[in-house]
Amino acid sequence: MLSWALTFLVIALVAAVLGFGGIAGTASYIAQVLFFVFLVLFLISLIVPRLRPPVA
Repeated sequence: MLSWALTFLVIALVAAVLGFGGIAGTASYIAQVLFFVFLVLFLISLIVPRLRPPVA
């Protein structure tokens, strides 16, 4: 998911350089959403194993 966010960020930067403002804005918004979803899932994956009891 992080790679998708970086891909959309690159698309947004290229579109901004070429002057496509609408596409750049949309791609940067998608990149932000994907990054925050990645961040939430990453934090959950760090917390959940600590909540489970150890297997005996």
